[in-house]
Amino acid sequence: MQLLDEMLSLNLLTPEQHHEIGAWVSRSKTPDKIMQMPAHLWRALEMASVLMDFDVPQAMRH
Repeated sequence: MQLLDEMLSLNLLTPEQHHEIGAWVSRSKTPDKIMQMPAHLWRALEMASVLMDFDVPQAMRH
């Protein structure tokens, strides 16, 4: 959840997206259930992930 909180603080997720994704993950007992997250939430999470990586300084990239 720390990563979701960071995405929220960077305005990469809306408060509603943060809540919905967090709630989905919290109530999903298996990785398969997490993978069944609605497409609109996956898109938001993927975009936030891409944008977070984009902001990482070159020296810190793998």
